[in-house]
Amino acid sequence: MPQPNLTERQAKYFASLRASLERDTGKTLEQWVAIARTCPDTGHRARLKWMKDHHGLLQNRASQVLSEAFGSAMSWQEPGKLIEALWTDPASTAIFAAVDRRARAPAAVIQTARKGYTAWSRAFQFAAARPVKGGKVMLGVALTPDTSLRLEAAKNEGWSERLKSRTLLSAPADVDAELGTLLQAAWERS
Repeated sequence: MPQPNLTERQAKYFASLRASLERDTGKTLEQWVAIARTCPDTGHRARLKWMKDHHGLLQNRASQVLSEAFGSAMSWQEPGKLIEALWTDPASTAIFAAVDRRARAPAAVIQTARKGYTAWSRAFQFAAARPVKGGKVMLGVALTPDTSLRLEAAKNEGWSERLKSRTLLSAPADVDAELGTLLQAAWERS
């Protein structure tokens, strides 16, 4: 059974990542944790780089090992902490709350949180939002830009490549019925 903050697909991915670690690397998770604890760096990014440069462990597996070795103040296991840390500006938080209500309107929606954005999924991610300077929110959706005049092609975003378009939201009122229809259409495709 998937965790409530992961889709079934995400839960299977993390389980397979863990299961294949020893097979693919010749070391158990416990052995990797012992190695990680010898890292001279203290920052997460520096530790990731060290794991890759010195041991050939790439980002997803290294992140898994580092999380086991050092814990994490904020992780997928605690999306509330990530959301609280991300959505600090009152204006963008109000917009986010309006998007969240619309994105969760369909059944079977799973909200996930990352360091830089919040996402909504069914089987696949169908929308994501990140705060933008000036109290605004960039919303990405799993629709092509030609679906609506409100949408533009998503460029240089860190969320799922499935989110082909985006729109900049300046106020909670921008999260209107039309945007709700777009979110519903994206949900249906996920």
